[in-house]
Amino acid sequence: MLILDDYSKGQRLLKELFIKIQTNHKNYSKEELIEIEKFLKDEIIVKNSDDTFELNSKYKVALVKVGKNLVVLEDLISEHKNIKIEFDDLNGAYDGDLVLAKRVFNPRSRTKAKIVKILDGKKNEVLVYIKDKAFYTIKENIKLENKNALKYQDGDVLLVENKSLELIKNLGNIENPKIDELISLHLYNETFRLEKHLEVTANMDDPKQRVDLRDLYFCTIDPNSAKDHDDAIYFDTKENILYVAIADVSYFVKEGSELDLLAFKKSTSVYLPTKVLPMLPPILSEEMCSLKEGVDRYSYVFKLHLDLENLSVKKAELFEAIINSHKNFSYGRIDRVIEGHLDQYSKIEKAIFDYLIPLYEITKKFRKRRLIKGYDFRTTENRLKLKNDNLESIEVETSTASHQLVEECMLLANIEASKKVNTVGIYRIHEEPPFKAISKLVDDVNILGVNVKLQSDVHDTITHIQEKAKISMMSAEIDELIIQSQTQAKYSSKNLGHFGLGFSSYSHFTSPIRRYSDLVLHRILKTKQTPKNIEDICEHISLNERKIDQLVWDFEDRKYARWASLHLGEEIKVKVVDTEKAKAVCYEKIFGMKVNLENYKGQKLFSKMRVKIKSADIVTKVIVATIM
Repeated sequence: MLILDDYSKGQRLLKELFIKIQTNHKNYSKEELIEIEKFLKDEIIVKNSDDTFELNSKYKVALVKVGKNLVVLEDLISEHKNIKIEFDDLNGAYDGDLVLAKRVFNPRSRTKAKIVKILDGKKNEVLVYIKDKAFYTIKENIKLENKNALKYQDGDVLLVENKSLELIKNLGNIENPKIDELISLHLYNETFRLEKHLEVTANMDDPKQRVDLRDLYFCTIDPNSAKDHDDAIYFDTKENILYVAIADVSYFVKEGSELDLLAFKKSTSVYLPTKVLPMLPPILSEEMCSLKEGVDRYSYVFKLHLDLENLSVKKAELFEAIINSHKNFSYGRIDRVIEGHLDQYSKIEKAIFDYLIPLYEITKKFRKRRLIKGYDFRTTENRLKLKNDNLESIEVETSTASHQLVEECMLLANIEASKKVNTVGIYRIHEEPPFKAISKLVDDVNILGVNVKLQSDVHDTITHIQEKAKISMMSAEIDELIIQSQTQAKYSSKNLGHFGLGFSSYSHFTSPIRRYSDLVLHRILKTKQTPKNIEDICEHISLNERKIDQLVWDFEDRKYARWASLHLGEEIKVKVVDTEKAKAVCYEKIFGMKVNLENYKGQKLFSKMRVKIKSADIVTKVIVATIM
């Protein structure tokens, strides 16, 4: 059984306890009752005549959420009961802490509550920098008065003890661009990824008789820089059978092992512009598990018998096999092949192209059918290109024919994997957005001048909006709004379907080298047993997924700010993306860079304009620009 770290367990216990109390729960564990006794003595919890408990109305138990300009006490039950507080009222609490706040019953006061106690502190240490001979926290940008700051230079980035502010480690100076990675990893408690990798012995010595598929012309299609090849495909054009071979990571990573516990803790690989911080040691992620060209590899294979008339899978076989990827292709190479630009090719490449081209035509039909219920959003991905750790340029990546070919193959495997799970397993779910969000979406689209109305259901409303957007030549912008209206996809032990993709059942199966969810699913499918703590696993990897996203965004925003600090006075083209906070995003040259508009005068959402960069703060990542 996987075990969460002590902090997670401690906060989880208290959080769940107060949720129970506030929802009039009546059954408590011995551990919970011990905690209740402590709070009864301090009159924080009150015992009722019917032996139930309730939180004293003077108090509020909440999670601290620190934004750039505000602090929110997040209610444990309902977001409608969240309270904004001043930075001065944090009382030593940091982002993510579980706190006890005392309510302030004063109608004349802006302050609604003050933190009186940290119930479960997230940090024994805090990341600060030196400015004007004082400590400032990097995440919250709170000034901490302490004479120790006089010892250091302006711009020094320090890890200090959170109470005494005594130095733990000097990380360097903010002027050095190499420090950006360390800052992001420290802020999100992921520095353990930089530690020496576990010693791993990996051998292909499976005593079982695996299905031998080495004669089939499997290939991988990935970005140029890829080292962790999770998946390979082969298509039998005569029998219309699609083989999807996935790295058999579960063979090498045994459940409950030290390696498994570390993989669980990481949950996913981290992809930074500078490097990859893998979930698994390189000996596995880049070597023994990676479906490298020309070498035998263990794999977990779906043999999908396609019904081309009904565009469905009529039979799905799943088995352990040994394969040999005959060629590792880049997306760009396969795009050229699909477009008819074959250039020079070998005999093996010709054999692969002979099935890839008809397979692409088949997947196009599957994709078209899928989009009857699912959605196709016009999204792009901005890839930061660095030189000497400074931002040099932005590469805008769009979904091309080769991406869509691979995507449809992986989707088919993921769907079939989810079907083979019992009622309790590990699913990738995406719930339908609430009516409130869709209603706001309709209002926002109408403000842009695109006339839309609520339809009979959510799917029809979104389809209607997208059709109107095409006519108005605003598909990309309105797709951004649609995405913002969606709930966040996550992992769940129960199947709730995937709204965005339009699937009644869906799981992640195809990337076990970089995602722990896929590794767990492989084990479930092999053993026909579900881990007892599957709900904890789902919650943990869902939270970690969001955290890693935030870590990457933090790193990238710091690189943008560093670039802006070197280009003060330069003119750039931006479009408004937030009318309330007067924010815009660059849509040329330095794509994706966000700026605060100093002299914003209520321009419409997505309005385009030229601005001049006025200031940039690398620590806070705030870039200020003036409209020309």
